[in-house]
Parts: sequence; structure tokens; C-alpha cells
Amino acid sequence: MARVGPSDANVLITGEHGTGKEIVAQTLHRLSSRAERTLVAVNTGALPEGTFESELFGHVKGAFTDARSDRIGRFELASGGTLFLDEIANIPVRQQAKLLRVLETGELERVGSSKTQKVDVRMLSATNADLRAECAAGRFREDLLFRLNTVEISLPPLRERREDIPALAGHFMARYAARYRRPIQGLEPAALQMMLQYGWPGNVRELDHTIERAVLMARGALIEPADLGLNTQQRGSAQSMDEMSLEAVEAILIRKALARVGGNVSHAADALGLSRGALYRRIEKYGL
Repeated sequence: MARVGPSDANVLITGEHGTGKEIVAQTLHRLSSRAERTLVAVNTGALPEGTFESELFGHVKGAFTDARSDRIGRFELASGGTLFLDEIANIPVRQQAKLLRVLETGELERVGSSKTQKVDVRMLSATNADLRAECAAGRFREDLLFRLNTVEISLPPLRERREDIPALAGHFMARYAARYRRPIQGLEPAALQMMLQYGWPGNVRELDHTIERAVLMARGALIEPADLGLNTQQRGSAQSMDEMSLEAVEAILIRKALARVGGNVSHAADALGLSRGALYRRIEKYGL
């Protein structure tokens, strides 16, 4: 990040949900010569296909039924700064060609306009999917991938970087102790040991939520194992479904559906019979 940040190179950030991809994007922007300008973040997976072009490129009044006034798109908003496109693998193939053209030429037209505008953006993108596999399956353009990943930064899951858990836990503990005005001074050794042994399927985001809850639940100055609320039995023995809440079952089904399709939210939504927006709301709700 230190080497790439000061450049204008396009960076693709990869990793599982909750590993900190947006934090990396913010850091790259802060390290760049564009740090004083805007960082515009867009969750492309949450954009309906019908409004995708309007959201990214803008539109002019009368371009379609609800276009009652001119609208500036995210590319124009980010011009001179940085544009961060999250969940890049979920952009429909039809729209990928339009995105590629803007990246190649630095030019765009608002929807309904024939006037070409120049934009100057530094492109950062992120995904939890395997884009090379998506290219092989015909769901992602290879030429677009080459444009996006001048440099690729791959974030390992938390279970593969357990040595970072104490520092991350300390960071979150200080944040929430101050926010909730709780006199928390640290972790009991047994609580830290439990955290080091846990699998963290939700990665750093799950650790963040766990520490927040523990700070609220702690009865003394030190966080105890019970305060963490971690289900450490999950790996050893499967919990009977009739002992689980509806939300717990739903979270498991969503995680399995995402794993089957390599993290592609559109395909997982189809498999589960949900709209993409409904699935995104559940992913956020369960911290997946």
C-alpha cells in the first residue's frame, strides 16, 4: 500500500467479506496526491441494473420517465479524486463494456446526452469473488479485469493472520470503551486465548462486532470469555437446527449459498429466491 498509494495506478482489492477492503481503499486514497479531493465509494452490487448507467455516468433531464432534472454521476463527482467501486464482480456484463470505455478513454456521456465529458479519476475496486474464474465462465470481461488490476492487493482472512488479533482487539476495545464510557482495561488471558482459537468466519468485521458487544457486557475492568459470546462449539459438533433461531439458520444458508457461487451475490440471490437488494440487506444484518 505504501508503494502503490502515491501513484495513480488502478488497484483491485480482493478478499473475503469483512477483511477490510474498504479500509485499504481509504488508505490508498489518503496516501495519494488526490488525498485533498473526494473519495467516492459505490457499492455496485446494490445498484439496480436499470439505474446503473445513471448512477455512474449521470443523466440529463428527460432522458427517461423519472429524469426530472440533470443529475451528475459518480464518475464526475470523483473527477480529480478517487472512485472506489465495491463488489465489482456483480456488475452485469452489459454494463462492463461501458465501464471499460470510460476507463480506457477517460470520457463519458450522461444518459440521454450526446455531449462527451472528460473525467480524471483514480480507480480502486474490490471484490470477494475470484474474477479470473468469473472471466473463464464468461461472466466478467477479461479486458476489464486487466484495466482494474494494474496492482492487486489480496487481503487474507483473519484465520490466516491470527497474530493480528491482539492488536485489532485492542484497537476496537479502546474505541468502544470511549464511545460507551466503560472502564475497560483489557482482556483476561482466557478470553484472548479463546479469540486466538476461534475461526472468525466474519473476519475483522465479526471481531469488531464481538469486541463492541463484549465492552457492553463486561462486568469488570477485564473482558471475560463469556462476554465475547463466541460459539466455540460450532466447529466440533453441528448444532441441531431445531435448537437454532430462524435468523441463525438463515445466516448459515446465505453463507453456504455465497460459498457455492464463489461470493457472487447475484447468483446467490437467484439460488435463494431473493432479490439482490434483499440479499445485501441480510449480508449486512448478519455481518457476513
